[in-house]
Amino acid sequence: MDAKQIKQLEPMLNKYLRRFSGCFGRIEPLESLKSYVTGQLSDLQRKSIEPMADAAGLPPRNLQQFLSLHKWDQMHMRDTVEQIVANEHPHPCSIGIFDETGHSKKGDKTPGVQRQWCGRTGKTDNCVVTVHLNYTAGDFHCLLDGELFLPERWSQDPDRCKAAGIPEDMTYRPKWQIAFELWECAVANGICFEWLGADEAYGKVPEFLFKLDDRGQRYVFEVPAIFTGWLVKPELLHKEHHPHRRGRKRRFPRLKAKSPSASSVEQLRLHSPMLRKIPWEKFYIKDTTKGPVVWEAKAARFYLKRDGLPSRGHWLIIARNVENPNDVKYFVSNAPAGVPLEVLLHVGFSRWHVERCFEDEKSELGLSHFEVRNYTSLRRHLIITAVSYLFLAKVHQLWRGEKSGVDGLPGSHRIFGSGSIVMADRKNRRKIFRQDGGNYYLDTSTNRSFSPLPYTEKTQAVA
Repeated sequence: MDAKQIKQLEPMLNKYLRRFSGCFGRIEPLESLKSYVTGQLSDLQRKSIEPMADAAGLPPRNLQQFLSLHKWDQMHMRDTVEQIVANEHPHPCSIGIFDETGHSKKGDKTPGVQRQWCGRTGKTDNCVVTVHLNYTAGDFHCLLDGELFLPERWSQDPDRCKAAGIPEDMTYRPKWQIAFELWECAVANGICFEWLGADEAYGKVPEFLFKLDDRGQRYVFEVPAIFTGWLVKPELLHKEHHPHRRGRKRRFPRLKAKSPSASSVEQLRLHSPMLRKIPWEKFYIKDTTKGPVVWEAKAARFYLKRDGLPSRGHWLIIARNVENPNDVKYFVSNAPAGVPLEVLLHVGFSRWHVERCFEDEKSELGLSHFEVRNYTSLRRHLIITAVSYLFLAKVHQLWRGEKSGVDGLPGSHRIFGSGSIVMADRKNRRKIFRQDGGNYYLDTSTNRSFSPLPYTEKTQAVA
């Protein structure tokens, strides 16, 4: 960044922040917003209210009251962020990623604070946990929204919640329910997610998967090794064949007698003859200082357990690290037949985008530097941080421009942006899912185009 570009930032920021003027009834809160965002974008070591107010020449009370007491519509600000992203950053392979992050805190007054797992420190710690939704479109990414995870212990203590300003209708919700609410809000504001992704903490909840599937949302979620389902859809009985049978009336449809029970994906990988027949295919994932990272993967039709019965057909994707075969990942997807395996792997391995957003917001914008004792202040801080990060993402995309790929690998101009996953064999072949005797597997014998997904470029071979 040169001196000319730095001088351009202030008018660009002023123009950008005026887009949020509808959130305020008076000019003073808008000026406070500028001071808060400017403080987050500055080079201050600590980006809590007091140092940011000192840098702006304001009494700290001004920014404290801006977060906690001033009347302005933070939800409208959140909606504006999402509408800007929806209108100005659409993408034919946009990905939404759910994840959570911890913020280490001292004391017991911060809303939602308690000893719980903190991903930031990698241990059980006194912290606040927030759930977030990321938006990724090629080489552009940002956090759309974030919400406090309220632990059960807090939800069972109404006096403590009241002291922290937590709304009466806000109770304990599992993190996946918070994630679903964030997704519903983003979709209502016009954001189109071609895919959703998440780690196994969210993928392990079948109810979450079914809610998304019922709404037509495609996803590729990592699941734990104990996640269960069937590779072959078990047969069902739809009526009673022995009406004279005594005892409680049975429900239908139901599994036929002696039908195999659902098995864990790890057991299927180790013992299923069907999966063993499917060959591993190698895929380039990324470059590191130690060289390229290559994983091999295979996929098969998979039926989840829903109310004791098999669901409609999904895909089970198994990937393992070539350098360390014990490093195995399992993914479940509701993608339609015809989507290339490299597309599913790209979505499954896209979680680094949300992790990068957390790293940037914590190190550059002070996401975890909040020192508040009421819920409204915390919620507003999360939303304003999303406003600041969206400005940085837009400036970065504007000034960076397009860069060509390196060494023949997909660059930022391609449909998936930088970091696309490509086949690591020497044959430039596409793959389709082919049916044989009711079972689906990866077939490399044809070179058809893929209509279910706007995947316009041929798979690239990597030596």
